[in-house]
Amino acid sequence: MSGVSDLKKAYRLLRKALRSRKAVQRVRRHLATLAPHPEDHYKVAVYFADGAVNMYQMRQWYRPLAELQKLWPVVVLARNAGGAEKLLEEDSPPVAFVPTVRDLERFISRQDIRVVLYVNQNTRNFQMFRYGRRWHVFINHGESDKMYMTTNQYKAYDYAFVAGQAARDRLNRTLWDYDVDNSTIEIGRPQADHYSGILPYTPDERTVVLYAPTWEGDRPSAYYGSIATHGETLVGALLATGRHRVIYRPHPRSGVIDDEYGAAHRRIVAAIAEANQADAAARHIFDDGPELGWQLSAADVAIVDISAMVYDRLASGKPLMITRPMDERASIDTGGYLSDCEWLTADAAADIVSEVDRVRADEQAIAKLRMWVQHYFGDTTPGVATAKFHAAVERLMGEWDEWRQREIGAVSHDEDDDDEEAKDDEL
Repeated sequence: MSGVSDLKKAYRLLRKALRSRKAVQRVRRHLATLAPHPEDHYKVAVYFADGAVNMYQMRQWYRPLAELQKLWPVVVLARNAGGAEKLLEEDSPPVAFVPTVRDLERFISRQDIRVVLYVNQNTRNFQMFRYGRRWHVFINHGESDKMYMTTNQYKAYDYAFVAGQAARDRLNRTLWDYDVDNSTIEIGRPQADHYSGILPYTPDERTVVLYAPTWEGDRPSAYYGSIATHGETLVGALLATGRHRVIYRPHPRSGVIDDEYGAAHRRIVAAIAEANQADAAARHIFDDGPELGWQLSAADVAIVDISAMVYDRLASGKPLMITRPMDERASIDTGGYLSDCEWLTADAAADIVSEVDRVRADEQAIAKLRMWVQHYFGDTTPGVATAKFHAAVERLMGEWDEWRQREIGAVSHDEDDDDEEAKDDEL
């Protein structure tokens, strides 16, 4: 049996290697059709070492980066062929495919990159940290109270761009001897200035409710999914009123582990289709598209599970409710927004119509929401976060100039002084 298992593993590894090799070839053929990158041109780089599976981390930055490009030329340093292929297909800034350390070094030696932005904590980020005389900045791919937001890896960067005071407070509470005041710069959430997607209906007098549940989870501490406990009841009640429009956007993994959870999801989809057939003007939406933004902006009220969607919606400054997990083993943060949010229990799901009306009209709930929005994201007036993002980059450009002027007798270029290239895998 051991021999058979080893053969299967070897076969899987071989197939993976062949797929990766083909992806590398496709990327290089694509790049060969494009004009070469102008030398000494780019000032800002976004370092992305992941494959296609984590493209959501980059996609949310496309539009903020497009605005930044108007001030400072931006390039994406793509280390993985799968990720590079997707970047080239989509609305990414210009892409430099640099799978090996030698490729990376060769490219940056011909550019004037002064600020490097990182959207995640990929271990290959460390290969870029070796290059000094530029600022390494963690910008992340969202805001939340998850453990990921306070990892000790923050200390590896020169700076971190954070959404607001909540992020600073988390880092102060968690990281030992981390200089939050000098190492973090608040920028709000620039993505909220650039919600993507086209509204798939014509607005009317209906109250629009976004229901965006997560999947069922793969361990008790992450049993946040509400489709089976809340979803069918609340969607059914909203579909029945004739004065609401439901946007149902479930997590794409819904039902992968729990068959009943998947069945409940399919029943909601069927109920939406049936409601639209009965009333074509209702225009209820089952949304499984790649773009996220228009849903958050269009909804009068959002109902979400404990997930990144909580904070994506919070950044809009508009009413939301969080489904309370029925499983007591689900881990719930008690130090941030979730300690004071508008919970929707499974028992209250049947009263969702009155709950939606309440959070829209309750002055106390509205005031509380504004306080938490300010705490997490600062001023959410359209354009303010984008201005903060640009100002943060401009500040680092100014600091780069100051440090460069101080250098006396320093090496003028980055040198590869070890044999890491021999160990680097271009796949």
